Amino acid sequence: MTILETGLSEVLRKAIWMLNEAGVKDAAVDGRILASAAFDLSREDMLRDPNAPLATERVAIFWGMIARRRAREPVSRILGKREFRSLEFEIAQTTLDPRSDSENLVEAALDVAKEMSNDLRILDIGTGTGCLLLSILRELPDARGVGTDIDPGAVACARRNASALGLSNRSEFLHTSWVTRVKPVFDIVVSNPPYIPSNDILGLAPEVSKYDPLVALDGGVDGLEAYRSLAECIGQIISRAGAAVLEVGDRQASPVAQIFALAGYYLGGSRQDLAGNERVLILLPNR
Repeated sequence: MTILETGLSEVLRKAIWMLNEAGVKDAAVDGRILASAAFDLSREDMLRDPNAPLATERVAIFWGMIARRRAREPVSRILGKREFRSLEFEIAQTTLDPRSDSENLVEAALDVAKEMSNDLRILDIGTGTGCLLLSILRELPDARGVGTDIDPGAVACARRNASALGLSNRSEFLHTSWVTRVKPVFDIVVSNPPYIPSNDILGLAPEVSKYDPLVALDGGVDGLEAYRSLAECIGQIISRAGAAVLEVGDRQASPVAQIFALAGYYLGGSRQDLAGNERVLILLPNR
């Protein structure tokens, strides 16, 4: 192992400049996160010894990470993991990168669960990493759940996350479209479906448009295609006293509620994001 004379602070300073030059937001934060991973140093280690000598092998790994971030690949994809509700989830090329906004959906589902019995059955349609279902199951020790996804790579990723979190015995992940092969009934159905209008995708940040799977983003011409499909199929598997908890895009709450009203559901509640936009709907079957 060869040790460089140049220390951590000098390497990090150059990396942050390179990220800023490439238009990366939060360049300093991203640079330090990648340095921590590449050099196997905690934040405290880096503060304690900012001029620590570095192994050339580790430096090469770090510059590889910086090159990927300069190409606007998200830090989470470079590291292959993302924190969601204080839990660590593996992510894959075939999964949507979990967003902190989606924690709102989990909170809404947990609030709904408080009004139900303990031994709930929960379905997550389009599960991706499994972060929604597994976060809910972590909070509801008597509940069981099923996650479905059209991509086999996503299903495999979700299963690995379930195993890592010790939830394999209460979760099942199926490679299927929507609710095909799913055995009813479920008390709570959750989903964060694709809701970006097709023509808007290229205008998204490169971190999203270039690296999130298109199938997890593209909601069709008006962004509502997935909700129409969900409204048609959820009735097959939800209990009469159940609830569907769905994430929606900005300014989509009203049209999505209307789609579900035509399918026999009414709006039981909603959750807003930090900007005051309705982003989660709680939809209840007409009884």
